[in-house]
Amino acid sequence: MTPTILESDTAESFWDRHWSGMTRPSSGTPSAALERLVAGRPAGRAVDLGCGRGDDAIWLARNGWQVVAVDVSQAALDTVRRSAEAAGVGRQITCSRHDLSTMLPDRPFDLVLSMFTHTPLEFDRTALLRAAATLVAPGGLLLIAGHGSLAPWAWSDPEIQLPKAQDVADALALPDWTVIEIADHPREARGPDGQVAQVLDSVTALERPVG
Repeated sequence: MTPTILESDTAESFWDRHWSGMTRPSSGTPSAALERLVAGRPAGRAVDLGCGRGDDAIWLARNGWQVVAVDVSQAALDTVRRSAEAAGVGRQITCSRHDLSTMLPDRPFDLVLSMFTHTPLEFDRTALLRAAATLVAPGGLLLIAGHGSLAPWAWSDPEIQLPKAQDVADALALPDWTVIEIADHPREARGPDGQVAQVLDSVTALERPVG
């Protein structure tokens, strides 16, 4: 469960409290969109923006990628390091703490991930995604997955209108990029007390032109 926002919270303190309360290590089980859209691509350099516990980063490392795992929370990055070592991929993952609202890594990547980078704090997600596109190397892939709808137990109002995949693509305004996928996928979500609800995952995957 996402913790209560305190008046004194920064992004770092909020997410440190969240991830410190989750003792389960990364399973290395990837997001469905990552496995579906990246499994056949040649391994290279990847960055996982808002890596959380590191499931996607560890899966990528196991499949030959060199990964920079980025999060504002040191507690999250400590979990990524421990899980990567336990999985035998510690050398393939570099952890880097950044507040994504102010700073991103500055090197080009063959794969740039923004997987469910939602927050109950004030945050310009569209600005992040536009900045993320600048990190993609020629021929590289920008993969964005987000909540297209929320379960009733989620941290936000379940009636809130979240952007669908096409909305994200339109906001990015990258007409020369190749569309790999723009789709909203239904999924069965399970809550902390065994609740079940149907939600949407919005996936936008665009490939940067080589020339």
